[in-house]
Amino acid sequence: MNAATQARYEARARVIKAMGHPSRLLILDELAKGERCVCELTDLVGADMSTVSRHLDILKSAGIIREEKRGSQVFHTLQVPCVLKFMNCIESVLKANAQAQLAFMK
Repeated sequence: MNAATQARYEARARVIKAMGHPSRLLILDELAKGERCVCELTDLVGADMSTVSRHLDILKSAGIIREEKRGSQVFHTLQVPCVLKFMNCIESVLKANAQAQLAFMK
């Protein structure tokens, strides 16, 4: 594999890794419904503000979400809504796995 190909796969892995936490997946699902401030996401995730902010920073660094400051509040939105298609694909994998297990049990 050449260096450019290696760099591309590493960049892809960073994006996937950024989504690789249950709280971040929950945040993405919530942002799919519209913009949210940190305080709303803190209540939803059930973690302190610094933890949620760190999750948001990881998603932002990966280019998945963006933020907009309005006064003293920061609102977050999906930068690339196509990430939801990836989430749907994951659901399809989970369903296929469940169906395979059920077929095995018969």
